[in-house]
Amino acid sequence: MPTDSIAPSEDVSSKVDIPPVEDLLSTAVEAVGGVERPGQITMVRAVQHAIESGDHLAVQAGTGTGKSLAYLIPSIRHAMTSKGAVVVSTATIALQRQLVDRDLPRLAKALAPRLPHEPSFAILKGRRNYLCRYKASAGWPDDEQEQLFDPREVNATGRMVQRIQEWANETETGDRDELVPGVNEQAWRQFSVSARECLGATRCPSGMECFAELARARAGESDVVVTNHALLAIDAMEDFPLLPEHEVVVVDEAHELVDRVTSVVSGELSETMVAVAARRVGKLIEQHLADRLMEAGEDLKALLTVAPAGRLDELPQVLGMTLALVRDAAWACITALGPRNGDKDDPEAAGLRRAAFTSLDEVHDTAQRMLDAFGHAEEVDRAEVVWLEAGTDRRPPLLRVAPLTVAGMLRDKLFGDRTVVLTSATLALGGAFDGLARQWGLGGGPGAAKAPGDTGNTEDMGDTGDSGDAENETKRKKKRKEGKGGAGWAGIDVGSPFDHPRSGILYVAKHLPQPGRDGLPEAYLEEITELIEAAGGRTLGLFSSMRAAKAATEALRDRLSVPLLCQGDDSTMLLVKQFAEDEPTCLFGTLSLWQGVDVPGPSLRLVIIDRIPFPRPDDPLSSARQRHVAAKGGNGFMSVAATHAALLLAQGAGRLLRSQHDKGVVAVLDPRLATARYAGFLRDSLPPFWPTNDPAKVRSALKRLSAS
Repeated sequence: MPTDSIAPSEDVSSKVDIPPVEDLLSTAVEAVGGVERPGQITMVRAVQHAIESGDHLAVQAGTGTGKSLAYLIPSIRHAMTSKGAVVVSTATIALQRQLVDRDLPRLAKALAPRLPHEPSFAILKGRRNYLCRYKASAGWPDDEQEQLFDPREVNATGRMVQRIQEWANETETGDRDELVPGVNEQAWRQFSVSARECLGATRCPSGMECFAELARARAGESDVVVTNHALLAIDAMEDFPLLPEHEVVVVDEAHELVDRVTSVVSGELSETMVAVAARRVGKLIEQHLADRLMEAGEDLKALLTVAPAGRLDELPQVLGMTLALVRDAAWACITALGPRNGDKDDPEAAGLRRAAFTSLDEVHDTAQRMLDAFGHAEEVDRAEVVWLEAGTDRRPPLLRVAPLTVAGMLRDKLFGDRTVVLTSATLALGGAFDGLARQWGLGGGPGAAKAPGDTGNTEDMGDTGDSGDAENETKRKKKRKEGKGGAGWAGIDVGSPFDHPRSGILYVAKHLPQPGRDGLPEAYLEEITELIEAAGGRTLGLFSSMRAAKAATEALRDRLSVPLLCQGDDSTMLLVKQFAEDEPTCLFGTLSLWQGVDVPGPSLRLVIIDRIPFPRPDDPLSSARQRHVAAKGGNGFMSVAATHAALLLAQGAGRLLRSQHDKGVVAVLDPRLATARYAGFLRDSLPPFWPTNDPAKVRSALKRLSAS
């Protein structure tokens, strides 16, 4: 089905009174055959209050709350009374598809009789996600691929290219995510362009039928635009708008916002990138200039190949000289290319020039950025961290650069001139929102507005009826114009419909030794075996590394009588499907399973977490951020490492209860969750399960569940 609903009808009166959000929620819940929940009502009022007041809002809403309806209803209501759309941003494709394929179509149909027109919606992604008709037809040379040494991979990519060509003649959207099964990046890049490479709709021969432009046009006419955190960040950072005009943003899966924004604004530099830029520009300028850039890239490769991987606290002299050579050679090529808008009458030549400029700009700017990251007198003055990532058989070593914080960017670019609602099942870490609020640039303590409904009282959320719509909108715009919109924020936990103490047990294996670096101790393997046997399988094992997950799988397959799957045996989607459909089956894995598994029912009775998921001590970005916070007088461990661990722990523990009837155990084998000084902070970040350290009680409870 198309991703946007029926456009507003011209003959529907715009004078229809818009009911308050509570009435719209009742209408929507009745239409889908659901039941209103107290947390959902609290949330819909809080979101409406935030939109009216102009203050930002963080909402922790547990699984089963119905938070999508709770933010979509006030968003749609606002779109009906303003000229702009409301943007809803998510971290995962799965939630985007849920919103545009299920939630929004049902909601639009249910609310249409009570609104001036049926709500319209669209999904919008970055340009790279859409097939470029002109690139596909022009036959541009494929100079972007890293060399593939395995002939089987070359053949596989060739087959993917052929499949894309066939799909290109059938697709109505050009959206990469609709190409199933998917294709690798090497194949897709032959049919897509970045925003900087794009010729623009007016200059491109295929501009009138451009998939990306058509998606933008649909978004521009819609009441709700669904996008992703990456595009939201790019829209906020760039000088040119990518999203339609909007004053309200809803950030779902907000616990991932900082990582996704960090990824967008990070940079990398390798010999391959330099070589691509040199090849792209080689046919457009004097060859000796392109050769100079190619030689600088080869010097970079030679240096990085022998250098040790890890964080660079000081800039080695030879690396500084090499980066300067790369930068200067790229700039010489940029200068030789001449005006950026040349070849106006030759689309193919213009396309090649844009591609060359894009690669050269990236090489030049990243090299300069890396040079600028060093030379600060004090640690508190450092803004970015640079590190070397070792190469693999398929990829050469590369340098990476990332900001030590994105708080300032988010504060100025995202929160500065719009109202932002952030929501997730996991936001109040250690029982407070301040930790994530600081990472978002909202600050904490005195800078935070008191949360409406913090004590369960929703009377202070203002009038959510229709009588004051115009007045509220005027006040909100005045507040924005005065620059006060980003000054206030509120945090509210609307709870969960689940009875956590009666439905789940948090078991911390206090008697086990602390985890070491040499793999899983035998005591851990014995504990896992006993727990799984008591549960009759039905176990999701969440491990801190793929190595640990594979080691546990190999060691336990001979000890257990139930099927045991490991991430990597097949596609994650198929493994989760098999796990959900076959009750005794167990599934072991790492990071993507901590947040991406939704298996309600008897197939999941036990979640095992092998250790507290702190970032690796040698992780360049995390360790640099800890040091930076400490240099400013803060607690680097708690602000960075413990916050990271608390988020993942809460997400992992959240896999257990996915429906009202679910019951089971979350077993954390790491005794530090019971004994360490920071244990209270981590436990306060978890759902309020009934706690115990007694393994006999846990095994007995699992056996009773297995027999029921």
